[in-house]
Amino acid sequence: MLTLFSWARKLKMAGMLAGKVALVTGGSTGIGQASALALGREGARVVVSDVNVQGGEETVRFIREAGGEAIFAKADVLVAAEVEAMVDTAVATYGRLDCAFNNAGIAGAIGASTHEYPDDSWDRVIGINLKGVWLCMRYEIPQMLQQGGGAIVNTASIWGVVGAPGASAYVASKHGVVGLTRAAALEYAQQGIRINAVNPGTIRTPILDPFIAAIPAFESMMTARHPIGRIGRPEEVAEAVVWLCSDAASFVVGQALPVDGGYTTQ
Repeated sequence: MLTLFSWARKLKMAGMLAGKVALVTGGSTGIGQASALALGREGARVVVSDVNVQGGEETVRFIREAGGEAIFAKADVLVAAEVEAMVDTAVATYGRLDCAFNNAGIAGAIGASTHEYPDDSWDRVIGINLKGVWLCMRYEIPQMLQQGGGAIVNTASIWGVVGAPGASAYVASKHGVVGLTRAAALEYAQQGIRINAVNPGTIRTPILDPFIAAIPAFESMMTARHPIGRIGRPEEVAEAVVWLCSDAASFVVGQALPVDGGYTTQ
């Protein structure tokens, strides 16, 4: 089976996003890294951002080794000045911003009942997962308005449309991302900016580790709940992100696209 990186290298630069500039937050691992690679494969010049400098720079290296163009811009999505600087770096380097994948997120405390959920973990999850998406759009949208349009994709989750016990902050944050995406999409649809979200199912990424550590049967339980009979791969979500960023999705606005192996079809 192809690894994530051999998959990126074996595919040719198809050019679906040739000439465009794409920004990816949370680009050091998992869905963010896979999406950055896929965007680069399609010809986009990619700005990879994360608080994890080593991982982010590694993603940049993978894109360059595959024949793409990329830079790294460190940013904490909870710090407005850093988010603004991240967008400014993209524009200063490449002259514009056509696509943004607001993907940075955390799992938070797992297994805690709602009335026992730790205050600090609640604030951090809601902050990074929801406020962080809003802050990114706060600085991405003015640039896209100035240049006449763009495409934004936000990472929500299957748990942004259904509930899950023991993860109230994560569920609340992802429901918030879906709502924020829809509200913003309506505000800017007539100004050339398409805003959508992806709702990944259970995907084999590092964010899965705390769930598995807290609930030993979690992986087998989630596998059974996906009608396709397996957990997803980061590159499967990445392909949906590429499509939503591309002109092929030119009539898709305000949607929370499930990439979930049938989980939310049940």
